[in-house]
Amino acid sequence: MPRRSDEIEINIPHLRRFALALTRNRDQADDLVHDTVERALSRWYLRNPGLALRPWLFAILRNLHISGHRKRARLPVDVDAEIDSIASLRSTAEDRIELMQVLQMLTRLPEDQRAAILLVSVEGFTYSETARIMDIPVGTLMSRLSRGRQRLRDMVDTPPEQRLRRVV
Repeated sequence: MPRRSDEIEINIPHLRRFALALTRNRDQADDLVHDTVERALSRWYLRNPGLALRPWLFAILRNLHISGHRKRARLPVDVDAEIDSIASLRSTAEDRIELMQVLQMLTRLPEDQRAAILLVSVEGFTYSETARIMDIPVGTLMSRLSRGRQRLRDMVDTPPEQRLRRVV
C-alpha cells in the first residue's frame, strides 16, 4: 500500500504547472504547492477515500490560491520574464515562440476562465471533476470554458497591433 506522501508526490509536477499558471510567478507557485502538500498531509483525515486524490489536491491548491489572493494586495508581476523562462524549456525557436504566444494569451484571460481551460485541456480533468475542484456547477464550468476558448480564438484571429517606427 503506497504511503500518503508517495501518492501526493506523484501529483506535484501537475500541481506545480497549475500553480504557475494561476500565480504567474515561480516562487509563489512553489510556495502554493508546498502549502497544498502541507494542507493535504495535515488534513488527510478529511479526504473522502472513495474519491480520487488528484482532484482533491487541485481543489486544495485552488482554494489556497483564492484565499491568498484575497489576503494580499496585488503586486506587480513580471509576466514576460516568467513566460520566457517557461518557453526556454522548448527545443526549437519556433516551439518557444508559439508557446510564448499561447502563454501570453492565457495570461490575458480572466482567472476563472484560465483555470477552467487549464484544468480541462492541460491537466485532463473531466468536466465534473473540474466543476468539483472549482466548486461550481458543471453548467457554469461549461460556460466559462466556452467563453475562454472563444476569447482565445478571437486573440488568435486578431492581428497584432502594427507599431510604426519614427524615422528621424
